[in-house]
Amino acid sequence: MLITLRSGAATSAATLAALLSLPAVPAPAAPPPAISWKACPAKDPVEGERLKGLECGTLRVPLDHARPGGRTITLALTRLRHTAARSQGAILLNRGGPGAHGRDMPNEFRAGFPADVVAAYDWIGFDPRGVGGSRPALVCDTSYLNPGRPRADTRPANAAAEKAWRARAAAYTRDCARRYGDLLPYLGTDAWVRDVDAIRVALGQDRISYFGYSYGSYLGAVYATRYPQHARRFVLDSVVRPSGVWYADNLAQNVAFEKRIRAFFGWIAKNDAVYRLGRTGTAVRANYEKARARLKAAPAAGKIGASELDDLFLDDGYTQSTWPTHAAALAAYVNRRDDSGLRARWRAPGWLDQNNFAVYTATQCRDAAWPRDWKTWHRDSVRQFRAGYRFETWGNTWYNAPCATWPVPGGPAPAVGGTAAPLLIQATEDAATPYPGAVETHRLFPASRLLVQRGGGDHGVTGGGDACVDGAVAAYLRTGALPPAGPGVDATCQAGPPPAAR
Repeated sequence: MLITLRSGAATSAATLAALLSLPAVPAPAAPPPAISWKACPAKDPVEGERLKGLECGTLRVPLDHARPGGRTITLALTRLRHTAARSQGAILLNRGGPGAHGRDMPNEFRAGFPADVVAAYDWIGFDPRGVGGSRPALVCDTSYLNPGRPRADTRPANAAAEKAWRARAAAYTRDCARRYGDLLPYLGTDAWVRDVDAIRVALGQDRISYFGYSYGSYLGAVYATRYPQHARRFVLDSVVRPSGVWYADNLAQNVAFEKRIRAFFGWIAKNDAVYRLGRTGTAVRANYEKARARLKAAPAAGKIGASELDDLFLDDGYTQSTWPTHAAALAAYVNRRDDSGLRARWRAPGWLDQNNFAVYTATQCRDAAWPRDWKTWHRDSVRQFRAGYRFETWGNTWYNAPCATWPVPGGPAPAVGGTAAPLLIQATEDAATPYPGAVETHRLFPASRLLVQRGGGDHGVTGGGDACVDGAVAAYLRTGALPPAGPGVDATCQAGPPPAAR
C-alpha cells in the first residue's frame, strides 16, 4: 500500500528557489504500514479466551485494491512470536470457509506442532475481510439459518415447498444487498489474495510461508499463482479443485458426502452389538430415515427437526471423531425415543456461524459464475437425489441458493498454477474437498508435491494425529524438505482405523 505524506510547513520563496536549482532526485518510497502489536485481551469479544498468550493487531487495507487511496477496512490479526535464535519468518494461517475466523489458529499450531518448529516462526492468525474481529463484519438475514424454530425440510416435497425455499434464499440475498451493497463487489478471493500480500508487506517479509485448510488451500494456491516470488513454504491441506469453483465443486460434494455417510452407516452396522440399528448399512440408513421422519413430525425440544438432524450428521462426513457419540444419540432416539443425545449435541447457529455463512456466500458468489436460471439448479438437484445422493444434495442446494440471485456478478475465477512448489496434503475419502482437487492442483503446479493419506476421510488432515502426515509437514516447515518427486502421488501415508464403538 502506498501512503502519500503531506507536510504542513510553509516554504519561503528563497528556499523554494534554492531547491529548484538543485538536481532532481527521486522521492524516498513511503514506508509500508506496520502492525502495532499488543497483548490480546483476556477475553476477546469474538474469540473469548482462545487468544490467550497471543499478540493482537490490526491492519487497514483498501476496500478496493485498485484504488489504494480510497476507502479502507480493518483486518484483525494475531501473532505468536518466534523464540528461536534464528527466525524462519512469518507463516500465515487460514482455516478455510471461506468465512471462517482465524485469529485463534496460532494457539492450535502451538499445541499441535513440535516445539522447535513452533519456535522458529512468527505464527500469524487473521480474520479475513468481513470476518470475526475484522471490520466491518458481515451478518445477513439470520432467519435463513436459524428461523427460531425447526427449518422447513430441505428436501422439498413438492413444487410449492421448493418455491418457498427459493423465496427464503432470495430474501437472504436482498438483505445482504441492503446491508452491504457497497462491500459485496470486494469480497471475493481476488481481494483476499491482495489482503494476504498487504499483510506480508506490513510484516516486513519479502517471502511469506502459509498454511491453509479447505478453502484456505484455494486462497493459498491463488496467492502462489499471482505472487510466486513471495511464496516461501506453502502447505495446502484438503485441496479445492480449481476448475470446479464453485458450482461444480458443490455438485461433487453431494456425491462425496453420500459416499462418506454410507461409510458411517456401514461402521454403525459393523457395531450392531453396541448400537442395535441394523446389521447392514441399508438397515441403518432406514433407521436414520425413520428418525428423520419422526423429528419432522415432532421436533425434539421443539427445535430439532429433519433438517437439523441432517445438519448434525453432516459433521460425520467431515470427521470420524463424532461417529461414536452421534451413533449413540441416534440409537437412543430410534430404540428408546430418548432425544437427550440429540439435544446435547445440536446447537443453533450463533453469531460466528451467521458471520461465516454471510462471508462464505459473498465470496463464493463473487468468485465465479453461478447459474441464474433456477431450472439448472432444480435439474441438477433432482438428478443427483434420484441417483441416490440423498444425504447432502438438497441441503447443499439451499446453502448455496443465494448465489442464484446474488446482486454482484460472479467471475472470472482466479487463475491457479505456475512455478511455486507447495506441499499438498489430501485424504482419499475427503468429502468436502474430494480427492480429484488435489490431483488437479498438483498438475497445475508441476513443482508441487502431493502427500496422500490413503483411506482417510477426515477433512483437514494435518494435526489429526497421523504421525506420518504430521511428521512430513513438520519436516517441510523445519527445513523445506519436500518428498521426492514421483509418478503422480509423491508420498503416501496410511490412515489409521476408524474409532472404537462406545
